[in-house]
Order: sequence, then structure tokens, then C-alpha cells
Amino acid sequence: MQLSGNAIELKGVTKTFGSLTAVDRLDLSIPRGALYGFIGPNGAGKTTAIRMIMSILLPDAGELRVLGHRSALEAKDRIGYLPEERGLYRKMKVAAYLTFIARLKGMPERGLRERVYTAIERIGLKGVEDKRCEELSKGMSQKIQILAAIIHEPDLLILDEPFSGLDPVSTRLLKELILSEHRRGATVLFSTHVMPQAEEICDHVVMIRRGQKVLDDPVRTILRPHDSRALTFEPLDGHVDVGAVRALPEVESCAAVEGRYEVALRDGADAAAAMRAVLGVVPAARIELKRRSLEDVFVAIAAGTEAGAPGAAPPGKAAA
Repeated sequence: MQLSGNAIELKGVTKTFGSLTAVDRLDLSIPRGALYGFIGPNGAGKTTAIRMIMSILLPDAGELRVLGHRSALEAKDRIGYLPEERGLYRKMKVAAYLTFIARLKGMPERGLRERVYTAIERIGLKGVEDKRCEELSKGMSQKIQILAAIIHEPDLLILDEPFSGLDPVSTRLLKELILSEHRRGATVLFSTHVMPQAEEICDHVVMIRRGQKVLDDPVRTILRPHDSRALTFEPLDGHVDVGAVRALPEVESCAAVEGRYEVALRDGADAAAAMRAVLGVVPAARIELKRRSLEDVFVAIAAGTEAGAPGAAPPGKAAA
């Protein structure tokens, strides 16, 4: 494989477990400084792919490069990794654990204590520095493991299901940490089942299904308006009477859907004129052409109904 400026490159990477093909001829290129979401149904092969990127598993076929190296082990000090299986050194104290991880990653001693204590305070856990890791709650433990992944300011950050089990406050904090690392210049790849988070955070999304890549596009492309004859709007008054909207000559129907209204336009109706007409009869906080969500795309591809999604895998091709 020819060298490039990409942080991660996979070409024809395949991994089997007995008769099962977990990852099937996967091609993937992630530019340096990008923020990628890695999505797919349970058993799609996401974690297997991540473990190959991290050199925890070796591919049966294909080539890969991580930060320009043939193995992540050759660049381990420049990579931050949060595995799907969480784990801490339970008997170690929190600050000592983070200091130990930072030293393993080659961080200099000067200013290290201040870095560790500032990081702990940053995630809202000031005061736990001298607690043993086994004394932490599940959510607190997960925050500390995330800190361990970023304490050395890695060039590449890989997070496997980072939002799993987090409360809304902690989820928001993690989102800010991810975006902060990205702004710093880190390349970020994270797998998730939380589609709204992926939609909000990511520049680009890759989806695999039954071990094969079925989506690899910028989020803005995926979420472009896909129906010029449908509008959505959120009224300023939640109890508004939308009868005036239904009576508009451009409108075929108007129905409430999860706190907003979806308006189907008649054939030949001009969408821009219809928007102005709707706003003329109902004050709205927001109105736009109907867009599909990342969750809509995920469900359609997972069910095999989205155009381009592969059909049923042949025997022996189900992902592990």
C-alpha cells in the first residue's frame, strides 16, 4: 500500500472466526484530523475492525496502516484507545493510575501532576484523586478511563461505544471532550449506537453491515433534504391550531410527529412558496425541507431496504 497522509488506511482487510467472516474485504481511509463515526448493527464487525486497527487482532488478509505504520504498536504512544470492555487497575488510586498511564505514553514528568489534577477537575470529579478505582461508580470509572485515553494528547483517538451507560450530563461532557480533542488536532474515530450523537458530532460516518462497508459519506451528504415535496416545522405555540396550514392550496396534508409537524405538498407546489405560506398562517420556531436523520439511514440499511445495501449474506458470511 502506498504511503499517504491518512491517519488510518485499510485495504481489503478480512477477519474470520472459523466459518464466520466478521470483517469482509474492508477498505477504509480516514484523513488526519478527521472526526469519523463508525456505526452498524450489533454483530456487524465494528469492534473486530477496531481491534485490527489497534493490532489486538491480526487480519487474515489485506493491509492496514495506522499513523503511517504497519502496526498500531509502532505508534502506541500517539494513540488513545477506549475499548468496549472497560477496565481499571482497581486497587490503584485515581491520580496514581492516570499518572501511570501518562508515563507509559511517554509524557514528561514536569507538570504531570498538575495535568492529571486539572484533567480530573475538568470532568467534574475533583476530590476523587486519592480514591481507589474500585471505589468509583460505573459512570465515574468510565470518565476516568476516557481521561486515560486522552491524558497524553494523542494524535489518534479511538473510542469503542464511548456513550454506553452514560447519563445525559456525562454524555454531554464526553461530547465536549471529543470535540475538544478534535479541535486540538487529533484524528477521532468512535463507534456508537447513539445515532443523534453521531449525527451531531461527526464530520463523516462509516457503516458496516455483515462485515461489509455499506456507507462511507460526509454527514452533510447523508442528511441532505431527500423530499422536496415535504416540509417540517415546529410552531412557537405547542397548542397551535394547524387547520389554516391544512387549508393552504399548496398543502396535501399536515400531521403532528414527535413535537413537530410534517407537511406533504401537492404535486407541482413550490417548496419555497409553501414555506412562506405556512409561516404566514402559523408562527414557527423552525421550518425546513424534510430531512432524513442518521437513525433513518441506519434503520433502512440495517433492514436492507436502503438503496445500495447488500442483501442477505451467503452462508458463512454472517459477522461475528
